[in-house]
Amino acid sequence: MKSLLEAAAIAALITVPLAAFAQSSQQPLTRAQVRADLVQVEKAGYNPSDWMHYPENIQAAEARVAADKQAAAYGSGSNGSSQAGK
Repeated sequence: MKSLLEAAAIAALITVPLAAFAQSSQQPLTRAQVRADLVQVEKAGYNPSDWMHYPENIQAAEARVAADKQAAAYGSGSNGSSQAGK
């Protein structure tokens, strides 16, 4: 009976870390993704050479990018038409 409990405890100790690892879906960014993000915030007004105002400038540019993405997600696509009847 004691060996059965030990085996169950060992099995539980092995499976808990594996289950926690399997749930982490955070993948590191690729170089292309980082470059695309930088280009996007530069288009939104961020200047990387202005290091004196770094936190305010990058936060403002990221807020503009987020607002643009949200505006595009909620109503930008109404180019078609529809008819009812004959």
